Amino acid sequence: MRKAFTLAEVLITIGIVGIVAALTLPGLLQEYATIVVETKLKKFYSQINQAIQLSEAQYGDKKYWYSDTNSVTTDSDGKPVAGSSTAEKWFNKYIGSHMTIIKVSYDENALPTFYFKDGTAVKLMAASMQDSTMLKNMRDWTFYTSSPDKCLKLYGNEETSRGKCSFQFIFAPEGEPELADSQNRNLYKFHINKGFEPYKYNWNGTYADLKNKCKNSNPEYCTALIQMNNWKIPKDYPFKVSY
Repeated sequence: MRKAFTLAEVLITIGIVGIVAALTLPGLLQEYATIVVETKLKKFYSQINQAIQLSEAQYGDKKYWYSDTNSVTTDSDGKPVAGSSTAEKWFNKYIGSHMTIIKVSYDENALPTFYFKDGTAVKLMAASMQDSTMLKNMRDWTFYTSSPDKCLKLYGNEETSRGKCSFQFIFAPEGEPELADSQNRNLYKFHINKGFEPYKYNWNGTYADLKNKCKNSNPEYCTALIQMNNWKIPKDYPFKVSY
C-alpha cells in the first residue's frame, strides 16, 4: 500500500508556507530596496564627481568655472522659457557632457530635471522652493533614486520624500558668494574646494549630529549619514527607503 499525503495535510502545509511568506516577504522587499538605494547613491556620487574631474582637466580648477547664479528667460507673456536657464546650460557644459542624460523635463519655473539611464534623476533643490530668490542659486541639488514623479507621488511632496527616495547634495566649492569669508568657512567648511557632496551645510562634524538632524527635522542630512556609513543605510536609519 502506497503512503501519500491527505488533501488536508497538503492544504495545511500550503497555509503554513503562505503565512511564513507573508511574514517574511515585506522584510525581503525592504532589504532589496535598501540595497538598490545604496547602490544608486554610491554610483551617482562616483559618476558626477568623475564628471567634475574630467571638466577640471578640460577647463581648469572648478573654482574658475563653478557658477552660483541662475537666470531664466521669459517670453512675451512673462512665462519662463524651457531650456533657457543658465543652470541647464552650465550643467550641460561642465557636467552633463560627461554623463549620459536621456531626457530633460522642466518645472513651472523652466528649471530642468536631468534623467539618467538607470531611472534616476537630478535637479536643483531650489526648483521646488517657494521663495523666488532661491531659484537663483545653483548650490543645492536633489538626486532621485527613481523618477521624480514616482517619488513625489509616493510621498506627496519634496520635503516628505527626503531621505526616502530623494537625497540632497551640495556643489559649492567656493561656498556662498553672499557670505563673508568667516561665515563661508564655518557654514560650508565641508563643501569648499570639494565636488558634489552630500548635504553638510552647517554640520558640526559628528555622526551624532547627522543622525539627530536626519531623524528629527532636517532629512536633507540623511545623505551624509549614509555616506558616513560607507554608503550603507545604517541599522538605526529613521526611514524606509524606496526606489
